[in-house]
Parts: sequence; structure tokens; C-alpha cells
Amino acid sequence: MSLYDKCQEFDRAAKVMEAGNYPYFHPISESHDGGTEVTIRGKRMIMIGSNNYLGLTCHPKVVEAAHRALDRFGTGCSGSRFLNGTLDMHVELEERLANFFGMEDCLTFSTGFQTNLGALSVLVGKNDLAFCDRENHSSIMEGLRLAFGRTKKYAHSDMEDLDRLLEDSPPDRGKLVVTDGVFSMLGDLVPLPKMVEIARRNDAKILVDDAHGIGVMGPQGRGTAAHYGVTVDIITGTFSKSFASLGGFVAGPEQVIWFLKHASRPMIFSASIQPATVAATLAALDIMENEPEHQQRLLENVAYMRKALTEIGYDVAHTESAILPLNIHDETATFAAWKALFEEGVFTNAVVPPAVAPGDSLLRTSYMATHTRQQLDRALEVFARIGRTLKIAS
Repeated sequence: MSLYDKCQEFDRAAKVMEAGNYPYFHPISESHDGGTEVTIRGKRMIMIGSNNYLGLTCHPKVVEAAHRALDRFGTGCSGSRFLNGTLDMHVELEERLANFFGMEDCLTFSTGFQTNLGALSVLVGKNDLAFCDRENHSSIMEGLRLAFGRTKKYAHSDMEDLDRLLEDSPPDRGKLVVTDGVFSMLGDLVPLPKMVEIARRNDAKILVDDAHGIGVMGPQGRGTAAHYGVTVDIITGTFSKSFASLGGFVAGPEQVIWFLKHASRPMIFSASIQPATVAATLAALDIMENEPEHQQRLLENVAYMRKALTEIGYDVAHTESAILPLNIHDETATFAAWKALFEEGVFTNAVVPPAVAPGDSLLRTSYMATHTRQQLDRALEVFARIGRTLKIAS
């Protein structure tokens, strides 16, 4: 038996490619109009598959801040935060994020995935229990897999199931409920007020990964907890969505952050975030705090598309976020719909198992504050035509 047997036997993607419907790894050669349109293989198309929710990746203030940081520090820190890689900009960003989320302290990581990996793998110790939504992001799953504690999964957003698992757990164990704020594929929000009530009654802490909620939900885009007006114990997130850059953070109690600084291997043994990235994130945070019109335009665009796609006849999942999943259900039909839209100049994301449950394949569409009404209407014309042709819109 060879180490490579599993690689040679993997043929699922090849079969999709043979059918001409492969939707992944398409290289973008150019970005236009703030990322709302892109060029792929010489063809310009409308991008409605990006997580650039506030449209800040090309914002002049963000780009200029990155340029200034390049001039000041160069391209990288050449070391970990633990040793030589901490800049005054890192500290400033962490202090401002802690204040933004109403937390005592904050720690940044090199990627959003590393954030959950680095936090959960050490927070959930051998005498602790983690309670994890079955639809949580892969970074949460992997972080809990590395932890020495035990993980119990509850049905998606099923607070009765969570309550049962918590009540059946030993009272002398540390307990952490871990959830996405906005679920990345379905775009739905966690029922956080009920979760808070259940967790408090069962002496459990709550960690919310708000990667897709920040910038979108709540006053000034402060996220899902702010949207509901509740308080949670720890918030994690990424800079690769509304913050228009790369990296991640965990915000929470001062003693928790101090512990992570000295125990989280993914942070200690990784190079720190590049100066230009930190500066871009700070600039994006400035915009979130002082220019609410970006969030408002985003929510208006989402509401417009939700209404129009529903009227066309698509099965649009009910969400309050910037993510609008179009339920296709059949995997083959989902790939065919993706291809037809792609050929007509509309970029979406085909989501199939294992990213969703079998029978729940969908087209994941997501929107930006910088999409114009003209762009959205052009996309809707294509959606209407494809929906009729493929009979995926009733």
C-alpha cells in the first residue's frame, strides 16, 4: 500500500471537471470597480461571491494606509509576536479592537483559521467540555479536535438540544459553548439571546466566531452580539471579510488573552501579521466606526436582492446577513447552475457536501456595499434567464 493511494483514488473533482462544471480555483487576473467586478480568463463578470462585504479592499483610505506601512516597515516582521515580531501597530490594533467589542483585551493572529485553532486548542483543557454547533466553521472543528477536552455537538441552532447536553453534563467541568455568529454557508444568525440564557443557567461560557457578522450586523458593524444587544464571553473573528485584509483576533477577558499569549502554539510559532495588513485593518476599523453609510448600503443591497430573487422564484434561505443562499438541493443541478451563471458573467459559489448536508447543495451569493443597482439588475436578468432555462426557479 502506498502513501499516495488515496491521492490517486480521489476522482470526485475530476468527474466534475469532465462534465465542464468545475467551479473552483478560477484565477482572477484583475479587479474592477472596488472588487464588484473581476476579470477571469479575459472575461469581465459581476462578483457576487465575495466576502468583501463593506467593499473596503480598494477603498482609498485602506490602500493608502497599507502603502504608508510598507514605506515605514517593509513587507514583513520576520518573526513571531512572541519574539521580535510585535510592532506598535499590533498593540494599537488590539487595543482598539478590544474597545470596539467592549472587551478587556485582544490578541491578533496571522489568519482567521489560526485564531480559532489557536484559541480553542488550549482553552478547552482535559477537564473541560465544549458544546459545538454542527454547522460551525471548519476552523472551530479543527481547533476543538486539537483540544484535550471533550466536544459535544448539538443540532444546528437547536437550543433545546444544547440545553439538554449542558444539563446532562457534570457540574464540576469547565464548559464552553462555541458558535458562529453568522453561519458562513447558510448565512443565518445564531439565536444568541436564548443561548446566553441557557449558558448562564448552566454555568457555561460562550465563544462567538463572528467572522461574517462583523461589519454587517449591529450598530457600527460590531457584530451579532451587538445586533441582539447581549453580552458574550469571547469573540473571535477574521480580517479577511469586512476588515478588507488578512488575519484574525480573539477578544475577551484580560486573563484569557494573557494565557493565550503564552500557550497558543499557532500564535507563538507563526510570523506576525504583515505591517501593511495591520494598517489596512486599522483603516477599515476607522471607516466602520465613522462612516455608517457603508453598512447601510450593504443592507439595502441585500434586501433588494433578497426580494428580487424571491420574486423570480428562487428558494432563497431566510437570512439577515450579507449572505443569500439559493437552495438548489441537487448537487449536479447546482454545478450546472453555477456554470450557466459563470458563462453569463455572474460569479457565484457552488456549495455542495461536505460543506453542507447531502441534499442541501446551494449557490452561495453574497453582496457588497459597493455594488451598484445597475450591477445588481444585470445579475438579476441572468438569474431570471438561467432559472427559467434550468427550471431551478419556480
